This record gives sequence, C-alpha cells and structure tokens, in this order.
Amino acid sequence: MSGSRDILLKRIRSGGTLSLGEQFRLALSLSYPAMLAQLSSVMMQYIDTSMVGHLGASAGAAIGLVSTCLWLMGGFCMAVTSGFSVQVAHAIGADDLSRARDVLRQGLICALGFSGIVALLGIAVSGALPHWLGGGEDIAADASEYFRIMSLFIPAMLLDWICAAMLQASGNMKVPSILSIGMCVLDVGFNYLFIYRMGMGVKGAAIGSGLAELITGLAMFSFLVFGSKELRLTGEKWHFHLSRKTLSKAAGISGPMALQNLLMRGGYIAATVIVAPLGTIAIAANSFAITAESFCYMPGYGISDAATTLVGQSVGAGRAPLARRFAWITTSLGMGIMGILALAMFIFAPQLMGLLSPDREVIDLGASVLRIEAFAEIGYAASIVGYGVCVGAGDTRWPSIFNFGSMWIVRLLPAIFLTPVLGLKGFWICMAADLVVRGILFVTRLRGGRWLKIQQG
Repeated sequence: MSGSRDILLKRIRSGGTLSLGEQFRLALSLSYPAMLAQLSSVMMQYIDTSMVGHLGASAGAAIGLVSTCLWLMGGFCMAVTSGFSVQVAHAIGADDLSRARDVLRQGLICALGFSGIVALLGIAVSGALPHWLGGGEDIAADASEYFRIMSLFIPAMLLDWICAAMLQASGNMKVPSILSIGMCVLDVGFNYLFIYRMGMGVKGAAIGSGLAELITGLAMFSFLVFGSKELRLTGEKWHFHLSRKTLSKAAGISGPMALQNLLMRGGYIAATVIVAPLGTIAIAANSFAITAESFCYMPGYGISDAATTLVGQSVGAGRAPLARRFAWITTSLGMGIMGILALAMFIFAPQLMGLLSPDREVIDLGASVLRIEAFAEIGYAASIVGYGVCVGAGDTRWPSIFNFGSMWIVRLLPAIFLTPVLGLKGFWICMAADLVVRGILFVTRLRGGRWLKIQQG
C-alpha cells in the first residue's frame, strides 16, 4: 500500500494522470493512518478522563474548567505549525526538496521560540486562571496545578505537532500514526503510575500526559531529521537564517488562523463561563461529553490532514483541477464516516459516558447532550475537512471568519439566553446549530472555487 501511495504522490508532482479510482485510493491511503492517529488521541483522552473521572466529579470538573484555555494555547501553536507545513507541502508538490528543507529549518526555529513564550505565559497566569473562569474553591487548586504543569510541556507538544505536520506534508502519514499510538500507550502507563500508584491525582494526570508528549515529540523529531526521505537534514549544513519571504508567507497563512483561534478559543472560554454557574455536575458532564464526542469527530481531523496534504501538493504542482477533485473526495469521505459514527454515538451515548464517569447524574446529563450533538456531526465533518482543504491551498482568511463568526453569532449569543432556561441541554442545542451552519458555509465555499483562485492569483 505504501509503495502504491508513493507512486501516486509522485504522479501529482510530475504531472502524471490519476484516474478517479486512484485519487480515491490515494485519499483513503493517506486518511486511514491519520484517522488512526486521531483515534489513538481520542483513546488517550478517554483514558485520561476516565482515570481522573473515577477520582470524583470535582477532579473531572477541575480539568474541564481549564481545558478550554489549553486549547487556546494549542490553537496558536497549530497556527504556527500550519504556516510552515503548508509551504513545505507546496514545495514538495513543485518537486523542490531543497526549498522544503529550508522552510522546515525555519519552522523548527520559530516553533521553538514561540512555544517557550506561550509556556511562560501559561505558567504566569495559572494561579489566577480558575478564579477568572468562575471555578469554585473546591476545584480551583487542582485546576491551577493541572494548567501550570501542562503549560510547562507546551514546547514538547509543539515539537510533536510541527514534526508530525511536516511528515504529513511530505505524504508520510504512517510514522506520525505509529508514534501517536505509542504516545497513547505511554500515557496509559504514566497515568497509572502517577495517578494511582503514586497517588498524585489530577497533578499526576498532567505529569503523565506531558511526559508522553515529550517522548513522542523527541521521537518524531529524530525521524524527521534523520529518517525522512524528503525532509531529512543529515548531510546538509545547518543554518539559522530566517527568510523574510518564508516568514511573510507563514504569517499570511498563520495570521488568520491565529485570529480565528483567539476568537474561537476565546469562545470556548466564554462557553465555560456560561456553563460554570450550572454547578459541578454540569461542568463535569460538559467536559466528559466533549471528550466522548471526540470519538465521532476526530476521524474527520485525520481526513482533514490528508486533504491538506493532497490539496497542498496539487497546488504546489500547479494542478488546480486535481486539487478540486481531492477537495470533494476527502470532504465526502469525512461526511460519510462521521455520519456513521454519529449514529453509533446516538445509540451508545450512555455507554460512552459510563466509560468516563461512575456518577449517574453526570452520565445521564452527558448522554442527553451527546444525542443532541449527533444530529450536527455531518455538518461538522464538512467544516472540518473543508477547512483542511482550504488550508492546503493557503486560503485561511474566509474559512477562519466562517469558524469564529458562527461560533460567536450562532452558538454563544443564543446560549447566553437559552442555557439559564434549559440548562446544559440549551447550550448544546446552540452548539449543534453552530456546527450545521459552519458545514453549510464550507460546502458553499468549496463549490464557489474561490479558495483555489486565491492561491493561483
């Protein structure tokens, strides 16, 4: 399979012909390792949440309270990653490996500096953060310590992400997938050691996850630099020169994504503030349900990674019609798979929640909101994969506006009024409406074709 995949990827770069069946097989061959990596990430979240959840609702609420802020920091790191990995995909598509390696070096330098700044900021605000978010005294200390430790491991997380993104940009989905599965195994072992054997509770969960991320990031970096056929840096003279052209392109891609992240993750933080007054049970149910839902949507992110690679290399090779076909193949694939998983989530919602918490109130409330969300997953799939398509083409401005605009207008504004009346169900109704609207916007964007004209013009 990998040999056939490499042959088909070379045809993209060389201008060779690919039949519709070959395009679908190539999309599938890149998607399934990425989906496997995302599913392993889901399993890690399930295991983390389940281990902490069995310590009690307060422990789960402590992590849930600050998780949105960790997503905010992670989103900025992902924006930096995309600014350079998209350029690498374009360079490889144009069969300019020297340029790809040069962008890689600059990306690693910028990622290292940026992640250090983010980590220091996270540590600085960790003490006050739970109180800013409206958390009670019963969970504030655990929430603060968890956030502080996770912030310390931000550089390891970004190293993992940028190296994985660079490998995926080259068409190598297998190694990131294998290492992500390994990280899941490490996480289980470390969490068992620190949470239970050493009795460290929430603090142990943070240490275990951080160490798993660190080991995986170092392994990903080692393979990228020494083992990647397209991107290895061995035998080349290393330099630390930052090109204005490369940084300008990275800013053009990352800037809208960073703004989107600020407004969207800020929206998640606002959501936490909206849900927090509902009490510990609602906070825990909301946090656990978000984790449970990832079973359904994480495969979509795997397909989105494949879409970014395929569209990025097609654009780099100057093959616009091929980029359009890959856009629709991957988007349709994501909608189909997430639609099937949404049905399973609706049927087995109580069982999914039961894996994460022994508390009957938390299980019942979480299952009820998951079943509301199941009706929005196909729209969510269109927005996830559609965004990956646009990123591959370097089109991030309007897709970012779609994401944060829908978040604030369709989800949060109505939730301010519905949540106090309907409780957590009211908030998740607004969330489902937001995802459906986003899906419609992205399908409309892909049909119009302007996402590709921007890169060509």
